[in-house]
Amino acid sequence: MTKEDKFAFRFDCGALWLNLLATKGRTFSAEPVERLATPARLAEWLEHCELSPTRPPDQGDLEQARQLRETLRVLALATVDEQPPPAGAVADLAGFLSAHDDPIRLTADDRLRREPPTTTVDALTRIARQAVGQLSSSDRLTLKSCPEHDCRGIFIDPPGRRRWCPSLSCASRGRVRALRARRSAAAPELPAPSTGS
Repeated sequence: MTKEDKFAFRFDCGALWLNLLATKGRTFSAEPVERLATPARLAEWLEHCELSPTRPPDQGDLEQARQLRETLRVLALATVDEQPPPAGAVADLAGFLSAHDDPIRLTADDRLRREPPTTTVDALTRIARQAVGQLSSSDRLTLKSCPEHDCRGIFIDPPGRRRWCPSLSCASRGRVRALRARRSAAAPELPAPSTGS
């Protein structure tokens, strides 16, 4: 069995903005996994997403990316839990979007393309707009949260049949726990020992 690389980027959550959330793993554990540890790792992630900015990310960009990620996580979890979005997170996201304009400029060669973002913040603005589009429309109904208490990763599940996020470790841990619970429930109760006189 192949062991999962906990620092590998995840691109299997169903949308670019959800993949940004997955750049931090086991978020709610005592030892979360930070996959965006350096500006170079952020550059690598953006390149894979076809959002490489003209200027490479710096430390400030990295901090901005992490802040946006956590703001979107709060809003996504509230949406999945059918709770009102926290006012602070809404204000943070609205403030971020109003402060950064990234006009759409298209090019066409072998396919339709959008001009690359000039800065990392421009790339993050595109990701934030995608999140707003999903969170504020009926598409939000396809969002699901991993039931593993230390993960709570958000992913798209249109059929509504997935139980865990795409992480192999979450599914494995959840299945083992469910099997143990079934076995425990099926085990016959032993009679209490008699206390003879």
